[in-house]
Amino acid sequence: MENRHPQPVEDYTSANLVLIFVNLLWVFVLLWSWWGLGPVLIVAVLLNHLITRLELARRRHEQRFDRF
Repeated sequence: MENRHPQPVEDYTSANLVLIFVNLLWVFVLLWSWWGLGPVLIVAVLLNHLITRLELARRRHEQRFDRF
């Protein structure tokens, strides 16, 4: 069996972030057009809270493995 090292792949982080921005934008515009600004603000605050919790969980997880 040959042991070949994989070739480096392109970094698609920027493209994915732009795609996430575009999708969030049209979802927020859709919510705003249907129900107004209130639900858009609630969803934005909820997403912000979930992203913050995800960041804290990742930090805790990394700290557990940094000890070793």
